Order: sequence, then C-alpha cells, then structure tokens
Amino acid sequence: MKLVNVGYGNMVSINRLIAIVFPEAAPIRRLVQDARDGGRVIDATCGHKTRAVLVLDSGHVILSPLLPETVAARAEEKRNGEEDS
Repeated sequence: MKLVNVGYGNMVSINRLIAIVFPEAAPIRRLVQDARDGGRVIDATCGHKTRAVLVLDSGHVILSPLLPETVAARAEEKRNGEEDS
C-alpha cells in the first residue's frame, strides 16, 4: 500500500484517491458540506486554511492544507516509485 502525505504527517492511500480539487468552487463546497453532514469528512488541516479537497472511493472527503498541485505531485512521485519497484 502506497501512502501520500496530505499535510502535517497525515497520510492517505493512493489507491483510494479519486480526485484532488480546489475547495473554492460552489459544487465542491456543497460536496464538502454534504460529506460533513454525513460524517464523512476528515479534516487534516490542523486548523489551517483548506487549500485542497481529496475525494476517496469510499465517499469520504479529506481537507488538506496543501495545494492540489503539491498533493498530486507527491502522489505521482509515489506511483512512479511503485512502477520502478
């Protein structure tokens, strides 16, 4: 299982990750609110501003303090490392 750091030492399995998006769009805000109402939000920001929203295949939503590009680059780095192994 490959894990990617989504900020402050919090890790997420790459295999479960469906999307990494900016939190500012109205549809994403609704997605986060619906997940919050359903108890499916994991806040990994440690009190900082949410800069990326990660959507998992289980329906959970993770709030990250890192930019989407940063999380995507880390995930891609881990994926490429998996192929080389």
